[in-house]
Amino acid sequence: MDQLSIIVPCYNEEQTVELFYTEVEKMVQYMPDIQTDYLFVDDGSTDRTLEKVKELRVRDKRVKYISFSRNFGKEAAMYAGLEHVSGEYAVIMDADLQDPPMLLPEMLRIIREEQYDSVATRRVTRKGEPPIRSFCARQFYHIMNKISDVELMDGARDYRFMTRKYVNAVLSLKEFNRFSKGIFGWVGFRTKWLEFENQERSAGETKWSFWKLVQYSLQGIVSFSETPLYMASVLGGGMCGVALLAIIFIIVRQLLFGGSAFGWPSMACIVILIGGIQLLSIGILGLYFSKMYLEIKHRPIYIMSETCIDLERKEKTDEIM
Repeated sequence: MDQLSIIVPCYNEEQTVELFYTEVEKMVQYMPDIQTDYLFVDDGSTDRTLEKVKELRVRDKRVKYISFSRNFGKEAAMYAGLEHVSGEYAVIMDADLQDPPMLLPEMLRIIREEQYDSVATRRVTRKGEPPIRSFCARQFYHIMNKISDVELMDGARDYRFMTRKYVNAVLSLKEFNRFSKGIFGWVGFRTKWLEFENQERSAGETKWSFWKLVQYSLQGIVSFSETPLYMASVLGGGMCGVALLAIIFIIVRQLLFGGSAFGWPSMACIVILIGGIQLLSIGILGLYFSKMYLEIKHRPIYIMSETCIDLERKEKTDEIM
């Protein structure tokens, strides 16, 4: 049989792990012709998430886990999960059940029968979200699609069903500053989108604050668009042109009428405006340089503290011998 690996990034999800496993198992029975296993990636949780996963493993040996030495972020957890699965198919799902398990059988059918390389999902509503957060999210996708060559679908989730070919393509991008929504689009291949209504968390609280979403958005813009750099250059050039015209105007007026070179408040405003634009441009450059700085260090994307995968491989090797 083909094998499907369900990758589950977790950060302080002790209340949802059991619920997630139970709900997904209900859907697994509708896919009898495929073997499934679970890979929970504990992203440095400070609660009993890892203990809950270990309890599941005692009951079901298909449950595997990786635990990070600290919190490296969801992007690192997804990469680690993809890196440690070896089956024909892989799917990334959140443990909070905001990614509906009922879509799994349909995803598998589309991959097999319609010959797609991946099946992605998107929310068509944002019911339950604060209005300001929903507005900012929509504007982010709108801006990204204007300034980037990579198309991002509004409401896209990380919930994605992938073939081995697609997984290998994603893993070939080993950049430290990861923005998976952009990476998924950048690698290409045939992708079909499934839409669903927004789902509330089954338990617990979201780990994504508004500020973290802003930081994540900036990382996406810097990773997949050079437009801010061009904008800074154009803005700088435009202001130089305006300043040059203003100087010529002042000189001509001084020669014709006299006393036109005075007016320090207006001059101070111009200096402050130009200084602000310069600082903005330097800030944009700084963002790009900071990402380059992190990339050239070649630090690992994550560090494992504990896993059962190596032990499982050793047990299989001992059985063969």
